[in-house]
Amino acid sequence: MIRSITQPKPEEEIDRLLEGLSRIFIIGCGTCVTLTRTGGAPEVQAMEAKLSDKGKLITGHTVVPVACDNLTREFLNEFGPQINQADTLLIMTCAFGVQTIARQLYKTVVPALNTMFIGKETAVGLFDEICTQCGTCIIGETGGICPVTNCHKGLLNGPCGGTNHGKCEIDINKDCVWTSIYNRLKELGRLDSMRRYQPPRNHLGEPKPGKFKLPAV
Repeated sequence: MIRSITQPKPEEEIDRLLEGLSRIFIIGCGTCVTLTRTGGAPEVQAMEAKLSDKGKLITGHTVVPVACDNLTREFLNEFGPQINQADTLLIMTCAFGVQTIARQLYKTVVPALNTMFIGKETAVGLFDEICTQCGTCIIGETGGICPVTNCHKGLLNGPCGGTNHGKCEIDINKDCVWTSIYNRLKELGRLDSMRRYQPPRNHLGEPKPGKFKLPAV
C-alpha cells in the first residue's frame, strides 16, 4: 500500500501559525495519516484537547474519508455551520489534502503536518520511501531497484568507495543499493545494464510547477 508519509509539525510552529486565530475547526483524514497515526481520529481528538487547553475555541472536528479527493467538499458540507463559525481550518492531512481543501473552502488553512515522502509499508509500522518522482526513471536498467531513492547519495553509476561488505557507509544497517542492484542483475543475466553510463540528472529540466496534459485521442 502506497502512502503519503507525514510527521507532526513542532508544537511551537503550530502555535505561531495559529497566532491571532481563536476559532478552529480541525480536519483529519481516514487514509494515509490514519495509518501513520498522524491525523486519524485519536490524533484529531488529542489536538482538540491540546488547543482547548491553550484557550482556542474548537468549533468542531471531523475525519474525512479521503482528504485529497474532490468529493471532500460534499462530505464537509455536513459540517457547514461549524466550519462557518471558525476563522481557520487546522488540517491534519498530507500537503495534497491541505491544498485540496483550501481550493474547496474559502477559509484560512493551517497544516498541522509536514509531508515527508511517498512511502510503502515494508514491515509493521515501518515505511520506506520508494519514489522521489524525479521524472527520469532508470529502474529498467537497474533491475527494478531505484538508486535515486535508495542510495543516500543518489549515485547513478555504481557504489561509492565507502560501501563495506554490502552495507551503506552512511547507514551500516542498510544494504548498499548498488550491491542489491548488482545481485539482482546477476540473477537476471543482465549485468551489462549496470555498466551503461547514466548521465547526470538535469534537475532544471522540468519547469515548476509540473504540468501534464493527456494527448488528444
